[in-house]
Amino acid sequence: MASLSEADQYHLERAIDISRHALKDHGKTPFGAIVVVGDEIVGEGTSSVVELLDPSAHAEIMALRSAAAKLQRHLIEDGTLYSSSEPCPMCLTACYWARIPRVVFAATSYDVATYGFEDLQLYRELAQPTHQRSLREDEADQPLRSQAADVLRSWAEQFPEPVEPKY
Repeated sequence: MASLSEADQYHLERAIDISRHALKDHGKTPFGAIVVVGDEIVGEGTSSVVELLDPSAHAEIMALRSAAAKLQRHLIEDGTLYSSSEPCPMCLTACYWARIPRVVFAATSYDVATYGFEDLQLYRELAQPTHQRSLREDEADQPLRSQAADVLRSWAEQFPEPVEPKY
């Protein structure tokens, strides 16, 4: 594990400060995150799940949304996400989708689980084969599968270069 630089510590302290505001703000849970490009904070987020009645409004998601709006792009390949705690599976996946190359966090998923959050359980759940998960997932049969795949094919055919499969 790499030691954090002074800049990393500074930015991580900002994320923790954001999480601390949840102790005073109704409708917040204690999580904060920022996105930094270069040495500039381009996005901040606090967990607003309860306030916004939005299960996806986690601090990291909110910080990514803020950064993408400011940068006017959805890929943040030159950024670092700093979070007051280890991102949950949804937030970590959002970082992959945004192509964030680095995530720095303070509290671990174990720390988060200690105080009643399900992150570790969700990581374990996603590691299970689909048929063993607690969330029922039903795959469509033909012709619905073909209809949906046709839409994807039509979308991919609009690009000048062939789309590379990601199996």
